[in-house]
Amino acid sequence: MNLKVEGRYFFKDGKPFFWLGDTAWLLFEKLTPEQIQYYLCDRAQKGFNVIQATILHTISGVESKKTACPEYFDKIARAVQYAKSKGVYFALLPCWGELVKRKTVNIQNCKVYARFLGERFKDFDNIIWVLGGDIRGGEAFELYCRFADILKEHNPERLISFHPFGRTGSYRWFNGCDWLDFNMFQSGHRRYGQSGIESADGADHEEDNYKYVSEGHALTPLKPCLDAEPSYEGIVQGLHDFSQPYWQAADVRRYAYWSVLAGACGFTYGHNAVMQFHSEGDADANYGVRENWRDALSADGACQMKYLKQLMLSVDFTKGKCRDDLIIDNGTRYGHTACFADGDFALLYNFNGDGIRIKPPFGGQCAAYYFNPSDGKKTFIGNFDGKSNLAFPAQGNSDYAVILKKL
Repeated sequence: MNLKVEGRYFFKDGKPFFWLGDTAWLLFEKLTPEQIQYYLCDRAQKGFNVIQATILHTISGVESKKTACPEYFDKIARAVQYAKSKGVYFALLPCWGELVKRKTVNIQNCKVYARFLGERFKDFDNIIWVLGGDIRGGEAFELYCRFADILKEHNPERLISFHPFGRTGSYRWFNGCDWLDFNMFQSGHRRYGQSGIESADGADHEEDNYKYVSEGHALTPLKPCLDAEPSYEGIVQGLHDFSQPYWQAADVRRYAYWSVLAGACGFTYGHNAVMQFHSEGDADANYGVRENWRDALSADGACQMKYLKQLMLSVDFTKGKCRDDLIIDNGTRYGHTACFADGDFALLYNFNGDGIRIKPPFGGQCAAYYFNPSDGKKTFIGNFDGKSNLAFPAQGNSDYAVILKKL
């Protein structure tokens, strides 16, 4: 099941692989083996093929010693094996960034830990290693490079990436490193105008997550790039002020379609209750969580992500690229229209439901369809000569996509 990287995308067995991830940071620390299997079955049924989870996530988990015993890593191994039977990869973080900041994982013991992980999981080909965990790469550059080099010694065919701090991308520190196979960025949980400490790190594209994709793709060498932590469904905007609105399914769709149609190699969804596996009475509830994790598995956004995956697999997406330049009088912020195209197809997306005007993408006849991101339904609009600008009227206040296919 080893994935390969070619240009901006992943391939599996010679075929394009579209990363549809789910965020499950505390999966191993909080769930029993039976609960993990329940979760994995649900995610596989909903079309997710990558699970982002942390081996050592919390200080309390490490201090309790439960994560240091062999049984804990045996549980992880069984989960990875079970995921393989479902065609699912694990993107495993050896430890969350906070443990590095606190020196719990440091330059000395990280080498021992990396060797242990490389040896313990060397036979699992559905593992992708992800270093970092909500931390700037510059805070422990040498540590992460050493960790990666050791993992590559034991698992040379396993892909490695880095999960960075909010509104930054791994490419800012590691794009030139041979061990980094693809880039992750975290567009984060703040809305426009809520920029905080992230802005001190350089360019802050706020909710315009498609700009992180173009920023990463502008670097040499060219590597795949994806939004590994956008705003979670069911989390308060800005994280800490619970009087603020909560992010909804439509917001999740916007992040997904904007980034993927900018050329991202996939997308990682997240739900506030699921990423922390919240149950009623938990003492460690965070970020205004309101749902039980089992109920949140069927949140609207979680059920709708598969439609994006189906849309991308319906075309040869590895041949496409961002073509926002084709959009006439493109809007900004929530009025932005995304365009992804090659010589045979074009995919358009508008969040506000605004009308779309586009220059001829092919120079020949094409068929046009509306695509509903909420239910995956496709509706034929008509055939066009392809010589004139195309115009699609406003669709109320709902987000929508347009598919153009060359005839």
